[in-house]
Amino acid sequence: MDALPIFVRLTGMRVLLIGNGPAAEAKARLIEGAGGVVVRDLPARIAFVALDDAAEAEAEATRLRAHGLLVNVVDRPALCDFTVPAIVDRSPVIVAVGTGGASASLAKALRERFEAMLPARLGGLADAIFAARAAVAATHPTIDARRRLWDTALAPGGVLDPLADHGDPGAAVAGIGDAEATAALVEIVLTSRDPDDLTLRQLRLLNQADTIYHPADVPPAILDRARRDADRIIGAAPPSLPPGRTVALRLI
Repeated sequence: MDALPIFVRLTGMRVLLIGNGPAAEAKARLIEGAGGVVVRDLPARIAFVALDDAAEAEAEATRLRAHGLLVNVVDRPALCDFTVPAIVDRSPVIVAVGTGGASASLAKALRERFEAMLPARLGGLADAIFAARAAVAATHPTIDARRRLWDTALAPGGVLDPLADHGDPGAAVAGIGDAEATAALVEIVLTSRDPDDLTLRQLRLLNQADTIYHPADVPPAILDRARRDADRIIGAAPPSLPPGRTVALRLI
């Protein structure tokens, strides 16, 4: 990754905005839409600079950075401490598409695809899952058990498939029961060293795996497609497996 994607809670936060015109007005709407307070002078915690003159914009960014602010300079990614992604809003689900400032048009095109793909009630599904956390914790007391339950329910075709339009998200979540899949070993045969050649099923298995056994020559780019907290062990899977979902990779 060239940048760390994060979500910042702006509610009540002073956000400095330098500049006027359409670009500044768009940033003001963005800040206020996220609950921030647009201000024109210090103190503040983050800042947006929307100035047409390149030298003036750079000078302002340098000045504000010296005050300890993180700065976004509109249309000048080289001067930015952070960039603003294209946003798909299904609150509390937020999908952010960033290109590190390389192409706002590409980010916009991808956002439009996701807008068409993601159901309008996706935010309601997230709220229903959050409301069910205590009840699920009572019946699935370990973190691994809860993760396997949600992974199974949210898998493609699962009872909570997030790309399906659940008319009543609360009822859908209440119906997950014991959807947890039986722990099993799955082998993924890699026919390419290119992670883009992984199938959707292989990507899903990597994202659900608790433990991954792999040869030493499996490319790191493929292992990067797995869950970041999954255990990675070099070698073949032993006869006695650890609990949870186990994936064994084999490269041919």
